[in-house]
Amino acid sequence: MKIAVSSYSFSGVMQTGEYNQFTIIQKAKDMGFDAIEFVDVIPHDGSAPEDYAKKLRAECARVGLPVSNFTFGADFINCPDTQAEIERVQGMVDLAEALGAKSIRHDATVGKPGISFDKALPVLADACRQVTEYAAQKGIVTMVENHGVFCQDSRRVEQLYNAVDHPNFGLLCDMGNFLCADEDPAKAFGIAAPYARYVHAKDFHIKPASESDPGEGFFRSRNGTYLRGAIIGHGNVPVKHCLAALRRAGYQGSIAIEFEGMEDTLKALEIGLANLKRYIAEAGM
Repeated sequence: MKIAVSSYSFSGVMQTGEYNQFTIIQKAKDMGFDAIEFVDVIPHDGSAPEDYAKKLRAECARVGLPVSNFTFGADFINCPDTQAEIERVQGMVDLAEALGAKSIRHDATVGKPGISFDKALPVLADACRQVTEYAAQKGIVTMVENHGVFCQDSRRVEQLYNAVDHPNFGLLCDMGNFLCADEDPAKAFGIAAPYARYVHAKDFHIKPASESDPGEGFFRSRNGTYLRGAIIGHGNVPVKHCLAALRRAGYQGSIAIEFEGMEDTLKALEIGLANLKRYIAEAGM
């Protein structure tokens, strides 16, 4: 089982200028990660995105750290022109190809007031299908994630998966994100795991909506629960339970740590990696 790290996990040290997307490659390798997932392409040197993607790919090859996935945003409901958004996302597939990624995750939508999921589903499914048909020609798998609140519940991502109904399309299953839709990850992850083509290991601290606002660092779920990013193993997400669901589903792909907590970035990743390695071994994966 390969353990990757999302470039998003390094946001704290990239925001200070200590690292950038290019320099985190060597750092991730030195920390013991097996691969790296890039969230967007963020040139630090003024390069055009495609040129920078090629630089990132070359640096990954130099240090021996494969690109496990490419992640970026999309919204097929709130965009002015759905077909134009589809074509933009197809352009991002081209960027993934330059990066050397064999899979991508794009969003579906964050939703829109007055539009139910059932009403949005045909539009989302058609858009995702057009994107994955394009990506399949390049040998790139496409996914949506349980992300964005509107398209986040296990039932909804399963419905979207079934509606797209394409062998090149799957789910990026995030262990923590079901909490944003007020679902128990132990149950929800088991529903989504059979469709997983990539996985995020993420942990959260949880405080009930009935308690006082805990302040900075926390955000609220769809129904008001307070959540704060945590080091893998320090929070309330049942990581080992989710790993067991993956084992039962026969999952053989990478698991990427996605850290978004308040702790020191590098120390948090060091602890999280050690914990995740131990949990994977204990789960018999």
